[in-house]
Amino acid sequence: MAEVHVIGQIVGATGFSENSLFCKWGVHTGAAWKLLSGIREGQTQVDTPQIGDMAYWSHPIDLHFATKGLQGWPRLHLQVWSQDSFGRCQLAGYGFCHVPSSPGTHQLDCPTWRPLGSWREQLARAFVGGGPQLLHGDTIYSGADRYRLHTAAGGTVHLELGLLLRHFDRYGVEC
Repeated sequence: MAEVHVIGQIVGATGFSENSLFCKWGVHTGAAWKLLSGIREGQTQVDTPQIGDMAYWSHPIDLHFATKGLQGWPRLHLQVWSQDSFGRCQLAGYGFCHVPSSPGTHQLDCPTWRPLGSWREQLARAFVGGGPQLLHGDTIYSGADRYRLHTAAGGTVHLELGLLLRHFDRYGVEC
């Protein structure tokens, strides 16, 4: 089977109006993909920027996949959350990006968005916190129902990923 190694990090995030940010992440693949080593999801620590607006996480990602085909190439889905001084968490943005398909080192910028909800929910978010969230996480990357949502732009999550491809030539895939 052909193999893909994804080695890198979630560097951090910029452009969010909230402070004290952390990121929940996961990887989604098709049925022909098998995770040989690494973890499929994780969470960074909370970072409160002191200078500038960049929240630094430097959270490692190390995944090793085997695949029988190219369908269902890995996608990273991200949820950025903010934490207030009382420890309450609220959603700051959803985002996803495809893992690059060419070997080498890649710098990725993943834009995020969040659901707006009704004007009452927006008012409650401003004063009480919380706000609307997606019921199904696969809506982040599936796109089927995403076009009907009213959303607001969030910030950008920055990633550095290195890709190693192995045995793709044996299966007729040229890199």
